Amino acid sequence: MPRLLPLFLCLLLPALPARADWDQVAARGTLRALVVAVPGETEFLDLRPGRPPGFEQELLQSFARQHKLRLELVAAEGWDRLVPDLLAGRGDLVAGRFTDTPARREAVVFSVPVFPTRAVVVSRAPRAPVTSAEELRRLKVGLVGGTSLAELLARAGVPPGQVDASIPSGGAFAALRAGRVEAVVEEVSGAILASRADPSLRLGLFLGPPGAYAWGLRKDDVELRRRLNEHLDAVRRSPAWSRLVVKYFGESALDVLKKARGE
Repeated sequence: MPRLLPLFLCLLLPALPARADWDQVAARGTLRALVVAVPGETEFLDLRPGRPPGFEQELLQSFARQHKLRLELVAAEGWDRLVPDLLAGRGDLVAGRFTDTPARREAVVFSVPVFPTRAVVVSRAPRAPVTSAEELRRLKVGLVGGTSLAELLARAGVPPGQVDASIPSGGAFAALRAGRVEAVVEEVSGAILASRADPSLRLGLFLGPPGAYAWGLRKDDVELRRRLNEHLDAVRRSPAWSRLVVKYFGESALDVLKKARGE
C-alpha cells in the first residue's frame, strides 16, 4: 500500500503547465506563439493559408528555421487571455502587436523591441499635417473609445469637448473622411497602412513617448528570451528588417518609424 501513495498524490495534484524554456522547446521541436487573430489586420500576422505570413510571423519563422523548430501559432480568445494563457503554459511566448507596457511587465518579461509604436495625429488634405499641440487643441479630434489614446490627448491639453471618443474600432479614418472630425489619433503602424490606401492622409504630431511591440515571455524563461533577443538584434543589424518593413508597410514607413522612435 505505501508504494501506491506517491501515485495517488500525483493524481490529486493539478497538472503543471508545460515549461517553455529552451531545453523543453528544443526537445518538443515546436515553438508555440500565442496570438490574437484580428480580421483585416494581417500585416503582422496572417493565419490564412496561402497568404503572406506578416511581419512578425516572418521573424518567428526565421528564428524557428535557424533552430530547426516548427512554428505553431496558438490563437487566444482575446487580448485579455494572452498573459493568462502564457502563464498557464499554453504557449511559449506572446506575439502579434503585443505592446510592452509597465502593467504587463508585472506579470511577464519582454524581448527587445520587435516594431516601434507610438500615437500619431492624422489629418486629411487639404488640411496640412498637424505639427503642434497648440494647433491640435483647436481641432475636433476623433479616437476609438476605451483606449489609452484619450489620456494622451488630455496630456496634450485638448479640451474634452473637442474630443469624439465614440468612434468604433477600425472606424477612425472613415470618420475623418466623412468630415465627422478634423483629425484622429491612431497608432503609427495603422496610420502608415491607412495612408498607403488613402494618400490624402497626413501624418503629423506624435503623442506620448516612443514605445514598442515586443514578444512576451514568462519571467523564468531566461534562455529562450536570450536566444530570441539575439535573433532580433541580428535581424535589426542586417538589411532583412528594412526589407520586411518595406514589404508590409511600404517604402515611406522607414522614415516615419525613425521619427516615431525619436531619431
